[in-house]
Amino acid sequence: MRLHFEGKYNGDPESLPHGEHRPNAVPFREAKDTRQLSLLANGLAVVLVVLLAVPLILRFRMELLDGYGTLLGCILSLLAFYPHEILHAVCMKEDAYIYSNLKQGMFFVVGPEEMSRARFVFMSLLPNLVFGLLPYALGFLLGSAGLGAFGALCLASGAGDYYNVFNALTQMPKGAKTYLYGFNSYWFLPEEQEEGKKA
Repeated sequence: MRLHFEGKYNGDPESLPHGEHRPNAVPFREAKDTRQLSLLANGLAVVLVVLLAVPLILRFRMELLDGYGTLLGCILSLLAFYPHEILHAVCMKEDAYIYSNLKQGMFFVVGPEEMSRARFVFMSLLPNLVFGLLPYALGFLLGSAGLGAFGALCLASGAGDYYNVFNALTQMPKGAKTYLYGFNSYWFLPEEQEEGKKA
């Protein structure tokens, strides 16, 4: 995997690295641009923050507001955005490109290679497990409000990833592969590609 830090996204999906479309590829039924995705993901993130905060409040009560642990956890969750994208990127075998889109509150990684549904789901969830679920659970086990707050915010920041996982699990048939073209995902069946070549 070769990692490229591309900086600010210019808003033009045609400028994003991509390969060629596969014959008979089916576009995901998903948000068509970064504006739609940011509205959906940020809305879901707010809901997740509220849901994840309830157990923290019940467990730690005023400790969440006392001291610097919670504040430190919140600050570190903001610093985790780039490492989050790097963990997505390490699941790719070829080139991976990281972009920022602060205007719409997003960082994202693009890799033009094709991958199986299982690898796509793993790639989407890995940063949320490492930076989100693990610290959130450890916060409760170790009695650390700051670690719990860090995990909760990192879990919520993965809202766009959960959306992608939902789309992959509900739209891709068994044996299908997926790839990115511009800002959107497509799936195809490799056996159909082989049959087309033989014909």
